[in-house]
Amino acid sequence: MKASCSMFSQILKLIPRTDFERMVKQTGAQYRSKGLSSRSQFVGMLFCQLGRAHSLREIEGGLKSCEGKLVHLGIEAPARSSLSYANGHRPWERV
Repeated sequence: MKASCSMFSQILKLIPRTDFERMVKQTGAQYRSKGLSSRSQFVGMLFCQLGRAHSLREIEGGLKSCEGKLVHLGIEAPARSSLSYANGHRPWERV
C-alpha cells in the first residue's frame, strides 16, 4: 500500500523543521511566548495563504476541520485569539 501525502504537507516538507527552528531561535521570535508555537503560527498562516482565507475565523475553521491530519504535522489547531495575539506581537522580520 502506498502512503500518500497531502499537497499541504508536501509544501511544508520544503521547509525543514530544523532550519525553521534555527531561524526562530536566531530572530528571537519565540522569546517569552506561551501557548502557540512559531511553527503552529507558520502553518496557520501558510494555510491562510493557500486556502485564500480572509479572516482568522476561516483559518480556525479550516484547520479544525482537518485536525486529525494536523497531528502528523506536529501541531494542533490554534484558537483565533492565539493567532491574533501571535500575529500582532511576534516579529515578522529578522531582528
